[in-house]
Amino acid sequence: MNIVLFEPEIALNTGNIGRTCVATGTTLHMIEPFGFSINEKQIKRAGMDYWERLDLRTYDEWADFVSEHGTEKLFLATTKTDRSYTDVKFDPDSFIMFGPESRGIPEEILNAHPENCIRIPMLSEERCLNLANSVCVVLYEALRQNGFKGLV
Repeated sequence: MNIVLFEPEIALNTGNIGRTCVATGTTLHMIEPFGFSINEKQIKRAGMDYWERLDLRTYDEWADFVSEHGTEKLFLATTKTDRSYTDVKFDPDSFIMFGPESRGIPEEILNAHPENCIRIPMLSEERCLNLANSVCVVLYEALRQNGFKGLV
């Protein structure tokens, strides 16, 4: 399984997501620019001793990520769709992308791939969930669909 963070802004969220990825055998892909340094103390604190075991891949920009992985197995987490994350079938090699905390995935990416957009249902008056929590919610559904392979 693969989690993709597009231009993450908050070190603490990224550290927590990294820890979740290590605990689930998930690869973390991060597309620059970041709102922090990967070597920042906050990342290491949130990821604790897990960060060194993280399968981390970084990309200079969106085009580099697409060039390497394409968009065929990519899901885009957004509040700008009606399709729930529980309504799709995740493969073991799916990529689930989340946007920066302050603005989400850019409209041009969402508009280019509307069939790949998914959302986490919530009350209409709420803007969004915390990024690290959102990653956990969707990742664990994807893992569940694939029988939690390799997890105990």
